Amino acid sequence: MTLTVALAGDTMLGRSVAEELRRSPAPGTLVSTGVRKALAEADLFVLNLECCISDRGQRWPDPRKAFFFRAPSAAAKVLAELGVSCVTLANNHALDYGFDAMADTRTLLVGVGVHAVGAGANVRAAREYAVLEAGGIRLAVVGVTDHPREYAAGEDTPGAAWADLHAGVPGWLTESVGRAAAAADVVLVTPHWGPNMTSRPPRHISAAAPELLAAGATLVAGHSAHVFHGIADRILYDLGDFVDDYAVDPVLRNDLGLLFLVTLDGQDAAHLVPVRVEAIPLALDYCHTRLARGEDREWIRERFTTACAEFGTTVTDRIGRLTVDWR
Repeated sequence: MTLTVALAGDTMLGRSVAEELRRSPAPGTLVSTGVRKALAEADLFVLNLECCISDRGQRWPDPRKAFFFRAPSAAAKVLAELGVSCVTLANNHALDYGFDAMADTRTLLVGVGVHAVGAGANVRAAREYAVLEAGGIRLAVVGVTDHPREYAAGEDTPGAAWADLHAGVPGWLTESVGRAAAAADVVLVTPHWGPNMTSRPPRHISAAAPELLAAGATLVAGHSAHVFHGIADRILYDLGDFVDDYAVDPVLRNDLGLLFLVTLDGQDAAHLVPVRVEAIPLALDYCHTRLARGEDREWIRERFTTACAEFGTTVTDRIGRLTVDWR
């Protein structure tokens, strides 16, 4: 019995991407045919939605905040047509346009059949996991962010599922992962953690990831750095970026990324374990993502191979895909 899950990192559909979606609200506006064909190989697709989806709202009143991301309501349908099964909203842009826009995001996504985790009308809703199903296999998705604290949901106020991971993994999060493990066959924990523009996970992330596995996670897949990191056993520290209009760092090359296809296998649904990761090199053009070729692909291969080697992980180049075997 097998399950293949596609994982993509920060997906920002605001600003110039939003303008493109207003002109042409279709999956081809965001990604190329080659990327869509790769996504079609997966049974489920999960990404970090780093914006709200709404046609209303006011900017969050924080004079220190430089970037505010909001996509048009049509973006929800585009994500559904792209095959997205679930998004996490637990990140530093969930409340960019206030409570109403965040509520619209959830409503619009649910309306097109896309699950959302990591943010909600109160802390209980924000921390709730979602259960997806494909081929009789149940996958639970848990979303959490370690920044900003100001966006944290309260007992009676909307917001994101926030945890101070610098202080360790809190009890509520390990309990939530445990409940998810009891309710599903596979548990994906997808944290938005750490600072932007780093090439490897900071110490608090390296410490938190194994704790999440011990709590019952089958797989941990993080994001926030805008740059992909190496992977360890059952841990994808940072998925990098998927779609955006960001300025490019000439050294870290946040315009080059990866789409991850994780295959789980087992004798039955209750015994599924991750056995393989196929990382597909991507080139992030302005507001549009395509498969990487030539020198760009070679840069990604070298960077990913080196980053994985830091964790003792071997990468094999197989027919254009960077493969890690966990058997």
